[in-house]
Amino acid sequence: MASTILIKNGIVIDTEPEPVVLGRMDVRVDGETITAVAPGLPAEPGAEVIDATGRLVLPGFVDTHRHTWQAGIRAVAPDIDFGSYLRRVLTELAPRHRPRDLHAGNLAGALECLDGGVTTLLDWSHAQFTPEHTDAAVRALRESGIRAVFGYCYGGPPGGLTKETRRVHETHFTEPGLLTMAVAALGPEIMSEEHALEEWRVAAELGLPVTAHLGGHGRESAAKGLAFLEGHGLLATPTTFVHALHYTDEELRRLAAAGATASVSPVDEMNLGLGYPTTGALRAAGLPTGLSADTVVCSPGDMFSLMRTAHLLERGRPGGAGLGFTTRDALRMATIEGAQVVGLGDVVGSLRPGKQADLQLLRTDRLGMACAHDPIGAIVLNADTSCVDTVMVAGRVVKSGGQLLHHDLETVLAVLAESAEAVVAM
Repeated sequence: MASTILIKNGIVIDTEPEPVVLGRMDVRVDGETITAVAPGLPAEPGAEVIDATGRLVLPGFVDTHRHTWQAGIRAVAPDIDFGSYLRRVLTELAPRHRPRDLHAGNLAGALECLDGGVTTLLDWSHAQFTPEHTDAAVRALRESGIRAVFGYCYGGPPGGLTKETRRVHETHFTEPGLLTMAVAALGPEIMSEEHALEEWRVAAELGLPVTAHLGGHGRESAAKGLAFLEGHGLLATPTTFVHALHYTDEELRRLAAAGATASVSPVDEMNLGLGYPTTGALRAAGLPTGLSADTVVCSPGDMFSLMRTAHLLERGRPGGAGLGFTTRDALRMATIEGAQVVGLGDVVGSLRPGKQADLQLLRTDRLGMACAHDPIGAIVLNADTSCVDTVMVAGRVVKSGGQLLHHDLETVLAVLAESAEAVVAM
């Protein structure tokens, strides 16, 4: 890898503090870091030059909540409700996954993200039945080349949560790198309050954030769970509320004041019958809010679909209540706001010099992208994964000319297909 990469002559879109089209410019990357964004940057001797003519240059997307291991059971239940999802996927199919199946799903799922311009992923991993499952899942993320927050959800026998969470942290996450860790908590709305206390306490002990499904199980459950968290002072630990659908505006303001964040899964929340996404209310309350594919069991896995759905559903509120939500808001959620949600807002999510060089180049020489007068609007409303030409993570090019690098995709797909057949046929 060249120590300096110069991306020349692209239409640059930054996202911090708000998405803006900077115009035709160059981006210089030294090592892992963006060092300059300006027109006419000189190509120093030995620098690798990427011609971005006819390309949009923007930060990589951030997926704030994805069960990546489910890549091998894509569309296994596209039309079910939430109760059926729990029975079919978590009760029947999840326990059938061997460690090698976790590895196959996580590797393919992470590569799917990179292929579609998602450079940062919060992997909400709740098929961690044994230490071997966990080690396989983390290894796959590392092999993929993606930047990821591994959301560890303990799934072993009773009594082992704290010990195993400590082991996972010590084994895999004590050294700086592309992978970091969060505690993916089940309680207090899914498990007992005692279980939830242990999850938040071990997170605080290890200095880890928490990501949890909170507020998506009805009004009574949301209010009771929030009272529990506040009553025990647990929101002192940075917490992301996934599917925060059933809170009052006043409760959302309390969450924002506590430093919480939110993750919206616009397709799954509608498809599974959880509720109408609260995108506008969350952001109006001051909660940094990101987008999430959640699961490819019944949702698309690309950020373009998620931005488009969030934009449509918010603007489609009765009486024009959501018409203030714009394509720029959708792109911000998919980039810098999503980075803030997963705790990496100072690291990625924009093209500011000093940040890690996680970025993508989108083609505009497509019939569906040609003559786009507003590039940001075109990204949200018109682009798809076929437009993703080049992807870079920490200064390393992982996709070029529309093709993923560094992996034998034929082998990856063959292993995934074998795993999927075994899991579903059991």
